[in-house]
Amino acid sequence: MNNLVLYCKSYRKDFLRLRRLLLSIEKYNVDKIPFYISTPEAQYDELAKILEGVGSYQWISDESIISANSRVHAGIEKTRTGGQAQQTIKSEFWRLGLCENYVCLDSDCQFIKSFSESDFIATDGNPYTVIYQNKEYFQLAINRGRGRVLSELSLEGNRVKALFGRLGPNYYCPCPPFIWSSKVWASLDREYLVPRALTLWDINTPDHPEALLYLEALLNFHAIPLYPIEQLFRIYYYDWHYFLLRRNGERINKLSANYLGVIYQSSWNKSLDLGPSGKSFPSRVLKWIKRFFHYLESFI
Repeated sequence: MNNLVLYCKSYRKDFLRLRRLLLSIEKYNVDKIPFYISTPEAQYDELAKILEGVGSYQWISDESIISANSRVHAGIEKTRTGGQAQQTIKSEFWRLGLCENYVCLDSDCQFIKSFSESDFIATDGNPYTVIYQNKEYFQLAINRGRGRVLSELSLEGNRVKALFGRLGPNYYCPCPPFIWSSKVWASLDREYLVPRALTLWDINTPDHPEALLYLEALLNFHAIPLYPIEQLFRIYYYDWHYFLLRRNGERINKLSANYLGVIYQSSWNKSLDLGPSGKSFPSRVLKWIKRFFHYLESFI
């Protein structure tokens, strides 16, 4: 069993982003940390074609991850939205027994500098945990008249915290890469889910995102020591966020002083979507107009 692997759960629409991620791993992965990719089994052939000759990875099927939990019936992912199924599948990767810890990446992640196991694992073999209160981003959102971001994330934090009866401040790790310990996921299963005859598929909902469930399980069940670190990648949550930070002089070559990588979230950056857009022409025009307005807004 590996102490650490990299892992990305992907699907067809994101395969071009995944290709970019794999290229960056191939370039910057100093310790040659194994990289696992999972997709629906039916999408493997297209994945292999797009990633041919790009770099080294090991493929596993989403279905094999789902079936690793005997309390879950086959095909359960088809009863959830794509986003919710993706969250739960990547949170259940630990059940395959391939590693003690894994760096969970999304397809829109991209490394921009050399990285090694010591960026993710402390000297005693336990992983660091990305955990913080997110005040910088919250303040920026308030400054730009987007306080709704704060209220939505605060409600998420309060709901997940309430599941475990914890009082105190909300903590966040809203975007990958996540450094996840199999011991923490196992403790959530053993201490919370099994006694209630539940599975992660039951509680990982839009109200209870997987990243917060992991943090609360760690804070409540103490399966590993808590070694807190800040976000490893610069994340551009929205186009207005990207435009504003660019206006402030931010560039890739400057990011490497503090970050291992960058994320242009696919929810707003559609440039690497595989296949035609499912949106109507008027919808695409409206989106372009809104983005142009957000660009102009960055000058204010």
